[in-house]
Amino acid sequence: MKTTALGMFALLLSLSTQAQNQNKKVETITTTTTVKDNKGERKVVKNEEVKEVQDIQLKEVPEGTLNTDIQPTPTQVTAITKVNINGEERIVDVDRSAYYSYNGEKYQVLSDKSGYTVSTPNNVSLLRRTANNTYIYKNKDKFSIGHFDANGNLVLETYNEKTDTVSVEVFNLQK
Repeated sequence: MKTTALGMFALLLSLSTQAQNQNKKVETITTTTTVKDNKGERKVVKNEEVKEVQDIQLKEVPEGTLNTDIQPTPTQVTAITKVNINGEERIVDVDRSAYYSYNGEKYQVLSDKSGYTVSTPNNVSLLRRTANNTYIYKNKDKFSIGHFDANGNLVLETYNEKTDTVSVEVFNLQK
């Protein structure tokens, strides 16, 4: 009985010290936006949770030293954005709602319940996410496949049947 109690105490002690080998920081940012358009007024609530986790490793301890410094290790940052539009919540890896420009024209990309809308004063197009982190772009004239590059720009690739080529359009993120 005594051995079992000591064994369980040692196991609990080892588990608690194992959990302390990381620095963790969790931050939640909530943004509420009211959008007025031709469909009326709607509220968009965006909750972004940013987690930073850093493993703690100690530098080599010289003999006879009680204290030692922490060795720098990489920090892993993950962000999850939850967007609530008219009561429907969806998870977005990165919210790409912003203004973009292409050929001197300004485009606004806004999150909606199924993906994004890409709008100009004259036209509204749809941008829908696929399983492999690309998007289907659809307006009245064409279908394209798109993705966001490392700089946040929207890159659309359109196939032309007549010439058997793929054209690339880059919508530059406005900062």
